[in-house]
Amino acid sequence: MKFTKMHGLGNDFIVIEARENVDYSELAIKLCDRHFGIGADGLLVVEPSGIADIRMRIFNADGSEAEMCGNGSRCFAKYVYERGIVKKEKMAVETLAGVIMPEVFVENGKVESVKVYMGSPIFEANKIPVKTDKQKFINEPVKIDGKVYKLTSIRVGVPHTIVFVKSLDENMIKELGPKIEKSSIFPQGTNVDFVKVEDKENISVRTWERGVGLTLACGSGACASAVASAVLGKTERNVNVHFKGGKLLVEWLDDNSIYLSGSVEEVFRGEIEL
Repeated sequence: MKFTKMHGLGNDFIVIEARENVDYSELAIKLCDRHFGIGADGLLVVEPSGIADIRMRIFNADGSEAEMCGNGSRCFAKYVYERGIVKKEKMAVETLAGVIMPEVFVENGKVESVKVYMGSPIFEANKIPVKTDKQKFINEPVKIDGKVYKLTSIRVGVPHTIVFVKSLDENMIKELGPKIEKSSIFPQGTNVDFVKVEDKENISVRTWERGVGLTLACGSGACASAVASAVLGKTERNVNVHFKGGKLLVEWLDDNSIYLSGSVEEVFRGEIEL
């Protein structure tokens, strides 16, 4: 099977084109293993669509299928454009979270960066979902291991829960991340974004991804973190989001739409025996 390895700020993916009689969940577990496989945070599958230019399916490293993925969608757009599968610079991509609209920026025939319309943030607790009697789950106190944390939950394609911190301590993130991810108040689990506000236009983020663990970057997490920061008055609505792997720009417009922009790279191509 031919594959392509890609990344957006170190958030890495294996991209393959649709195959018959394949269990993509099992394949994702095998291929994403960093010791016995190729190694990646997720598997992206290119499929034809009846409602958009192309369809993207996303499988996490643990085999679970995700509704959407910001950095994955940017890698996906570069892949299908450079291979002539979709010849539009602004394309419609079907996902489980609905149709998204990536726009590729091309230099000398190569896609250097991708801007993607990520939809609108969902604040209603029952749609994220969060088990609560509140209509929205913003800056709500939650006790974990005897300590109270203020959590904000927003759905940007997938559920995200934001924790504002004074420092991005990796040991704390690895300990607290999975406890919030699997908390009983999140019936579908949640991605967990740890956010340090630098100033009104810059935040630093580390994301504990549902079904993956700690990642170098997360596109939907960047969007959720930026929106939460703006809602709580910590930043403006346009924010540079800094990850270990680099920077993404999130623009939350007055019409409630979110746009995510940043670089994306192809690392290598190869073949693997299944």
